[in-house]
Amino acid sequence: MNILTFDIEEWFHILDNDSTKTEADWAKYPSRIQENMERIFQLLEETNQQATFFCLGWVARKHPHIIRAIADKGYEIATHSDLHQLAYEQSRSEFKNDLETSIKALEDAIGKKIRAYRAPGFSVKQENKWVFEVLIENGIEVDCSIFPAKRSHGGFEQFGVAEPCWIDIDGHRLKEFPINTFNGLGKPLIFSGGGYFRLFPYTVLQQLTKQSDYVMTYFHPRDFDAEQPMIEELSLLRKFKSYYGLSGCLEKLRDLLIDFPFIDLKTAESQVNWNEAKTVLI
Repeated sequence: MNILTFDIEEWFHILDNDSTKTEADWAKYPSRIQENMERIFQLLEETNQQATFFCLGWVARKHPHIIRAIADKGYEIATHSDLHQLAYEQSRSEFKNDLETSIKALEDAIGKKIRAYRAPGFSVKQENKWVFEVLIENGIEVDCSIFPAKRSHGGFEQFGVAEPCWIDIDGHRLKEFPINTFNGLGKPLIFSGGGYFRLFPYTVLQQLTKQSDYVMTYFHPRDFDAEQPMIEELSLLRKFKSYYGLSGCLEKLRDLLIDFPFIDLKTAESQVNWNEAKTVLI
C-alpha cells in the first residue's frame, strides 16, 4: 500500500522560525503556490496517479481557485490546519478554533465534508494527545499526524505503530495512517517525504519503497521549487533542511510514480481490514 499525499502551503510556511510564524510575516514574501501547484498537477497527469491534498484553510481563503482546482481534478481534499502552527504550542481552545476555521474554509470552497487531518510538522506528541479528542468532536474520521520516531518538532516515539491502525482515546476511536518507518542502525528512520526524501538518492528510495508493505508519503509544493528565495533569518541547520535537494526532487518523485503504483487516502482507507487493524490506546 503506497499512499501519495501533499501538504498544500506556501513556500514560506516554515516551522520553528520566528520570522515566518504569523500572517504579518507571510505578507512580506511573494506567493509562489500557483506555479508550484501546476508542477504537481502536471506530474500527476503524466503519471496517472491519484493523491490526497492536505490543505491549509489560509490557502482556501487566499487562493480559493487552487482548492477548487484540486477538487475539480477529482483529488481528495483534507485539512492541514488553518494557520500552520505547531499543535503542541497551542492551547486546546486555540487548536479547536484553528481546526474549525480550516474545515469551514475548505468546505465552503468545495462544498464537501472534510474527513481527514494532518497536523503541521506532525506536531502531535504524548503531551498533546487531546488533539485526537478535538478531531473526533469536529467530525474528523481519519488522521495522518503520527510520526512514530524522533523529530526536531513533533514526533510521537511512544506510539509504537507504523501502519494503519485505530487510535482509542477514552473509548472514542479514530482511524490513523502514520508515517512509515524502516529499521536503520537499530532505530526507526524515515524516507517517504519532505527533507528525508530530498536527502536520499533515488536508488535508495526505490529499494526502501520496494521493501515496504506500507508507505505514507508527504510532499509540499516548495519541495519542487529550486528557484524559491532563501530566507536569510533561518539557522544554518534549518536552511539545510529546507533547501537541500530541491533541484532534483521533482524528478525523483516522477521516477517513483513511474516505478510504483500509488493510491489516495480514501482508497487506502477502503482497502484496510479495520476489523483486524491494531488499536493503540493513548
